[in-house]
Amino acid sequence: MNKIMMQSLALIFFCILSLSGCGSGSTESGNNTPTPQRPQTVVADDRPVSVARMWNEVLLEGIRHDFARPTIHARNLYHVSIAMYDAWAAYSQTAKPFILGQTHGDFRCDFDASVLVGDPQIAREQALSFAVYRIIRHRFKNSPGVDHIFSLADKLMTDLGLDTSYTSRLYTNGSAIGLGNHIADCIVQYGMQDGANERVNYANVYYQHVNPDLIMSQPGNPDIIDLNRWQPLALNEFIDQAGNAVIGGASEFLSPEWGNVEPFALLPEDKKVVQRDGHDYQIYHDPGLPPLAETDSAEYYKWGFSLVAKWSSHLSPDDKVMIDISPASLGNIQHYPESFSEYQDFYDSLQGGDNSIGYSINPVTNQAYTPQIVPRGDYTRVLAEFWADGPNSETPPGHWFVLLNSIVDHALFERKYEGKGNELGSMEWDVKAYFTLGGAMHDAAITAWGIKGWYDYIRPVSAIRSMADFGQSSDPDAASYHVNGLPLEPGFIELVAVGDPLAGTNNEHVGKIKLFSWRGPDYVVDPVQYDAGVGWILAENWWPYQRPTFVTPPFAGYVSGHSTYSRAAAEVLTALTGSNYFPGGMSGFEIKANDFLVFEKGPSVDMTLQWATYQDASDQCSLSRIWGGIHPPADDIPGRLMGIKIGNAAFAKAKSYFEGQP
Repeated sequence: MNKIMMQSLALIFFCILSLSGCGSGSTESGNNTPTPQRPQTVVADDRPVSVARMWNEVLLEGIRHDFARPTIHARNLYHVSIAMYDAWAAYSQTAKPFILGQTHGDFRCDFDASVLVGDPQIAREQALSFAVYRIIRHRFKNSPGVDHIFSLADKLMTDLGLDTSYTSRLYTNGSAIGLGNHIADCIVQYGMQDGANERVNYANVYYQHVNPDLIMSQPGNPDIIDLNRWQPLALNEFIDQAGNAVIGGASEFLSPEWGNVEPFALLPEDKKVVQRDGHDYQIYHDPGLPPLAETDSAEYYKWGFSLVAKWSSHLSPDDKVMIDISPASLGNIQHYPESFSEYQDFYDSLQGGDNSIGYSINPVTNQAYTPQIVPRGDYTRVLAEFWADGPNSETPPGHWFVLLNSIVDHALFERKYEGKGNELGSMEWDVKAYFTLGGAMHDAAITAWGIKGWYDYIRPVSAIRSMADFGQSSDPDAASYHVNGLPLEPGFIELVAVGDPLAGTNNEHVGKIKLFSWRGPDYVVDPVQYDAGVGWILAENWWPYQRPTFVTPPFAGYVSGHSTYSRAAAEVLTALTGSNYFPGGMSGFEIKANDFLVFEKGPSVDMTLQWATYQDASDQCSLSRIWGGIHPPADDIPGRLMGIKIGNAAFAKAKSYFEGQP
């Protein structure tokens, strides 16, 4: 598998169109929706690309053209996956539906399986298509890309020979179309009371940030009140990761109350209810406090955020540092830190990366992995942008659906559940895989954002600039000492001295902190021709490696959503396939020189991001957020650890439905 990105929608739709006669012609009279008849020359579950996969592609494309809202799209992926699974499970003799005939909290969806008739494979396609179509029409009706999204959904219905004018929810006459509309209605109504606050566009109810806006166009962070709390950013123009302009320039915290949303496999014993300002915050898998400034854990606070600043010096290929990015050297992490004191042994503070040991051989080919030597500064920049999922982003949970689809496309992949037994049909595999992964991504969002809303932790750009304003915290006898300042590190974090190029015309910057770091967007005159490079800058002007119209995500850092999503997904993919390894023992994504980075030129060489295992891809995703200036280590490790629990719980619960004993 040379590329993880799956084939384009155009190719998918070509596949659909090539299946002449695979659709259904039908008519409706009044409220009766008869089950359309289809020629029996096509066996639905033998399609090379299932109808479930086709609709998943439409959904992913819809997410790319909507606002970049990872929590909301994790929920969309989850709810659409429920619709797909229930349309399949309704006709199963063993599997139990999730929404049909079930009660969730105060909500119940009525269902009578005894009335279902007809070819179950044909009926499944019809029920699934109508269910997903209705949900997409409902969820994306206010999207900035609504016309594009709806046109794709309409086209797929037309290509499948399905008439969207059938709106009846009557299924007791055996109509699969009526069942699909009924499933969609149940999921829409369920979503109106699941705690997501969908009725008012997912608006926050009670969360309030405590810090005033950080004005990125001005130096430092002079107005910050609490060094431990999240701070909104004030930008001249804010554009989210999907490329949509946000009015006002400063974005509201996304989903700080998401812990209140009804989960999939999270259990009451996983949850703690805490209060702030008289309001409840529900948090699952509570990791405890992150390192805090002006407390006993302040040294870990300063170490973590200064590490982010130091890793920013790795973002240029001009430093001539060459590294092996193949599985021969990277991946195969054996142990994660269990306390802040262990972090310094896990991360390489100066050179970057973690304590992964790589692999001696590919277990599928029994051959050694071929080293791939590239400039570190190209690798780090590509990682930061690849895993950021934007612009044109399907957001982190959607990205793992893309990875899942790419695994199925591999020539060596077999649709064997848990890697055992006979191969499943394409639809059965897809609906089971989507249901499992969708549940895990939904629970990851609930867990990570519940914690983000409660702990409300500061981001690196706010912490580094504010610490720079205080000075240095290493030498009480040197200039600019303050206990809340940045720790000095020769070659990375130093004091500006007289005669320094940064001293200023009148030595006004002498005694300030300087960083050897990525220089920021002001140094990119033309992103097609130039990169910012690395050099000495005043720490008060530090930028994360992000677009100047984005800078950092509009929500708190602790814990990392990327780390939580990716590790939960890695656990699901490992369990689904019955193997730690990608098909063939390695997967990758090809990067062309000077044809990948968006906000500056690069990379300077061709490369292929490579992973032996699903865990390796997840671990790489986590590191990318540190090099991107988005997270310190304290945000990362707890996300990975809770992702393990979330992924395993989601797999176990989904499997119980497949076996008919949830």
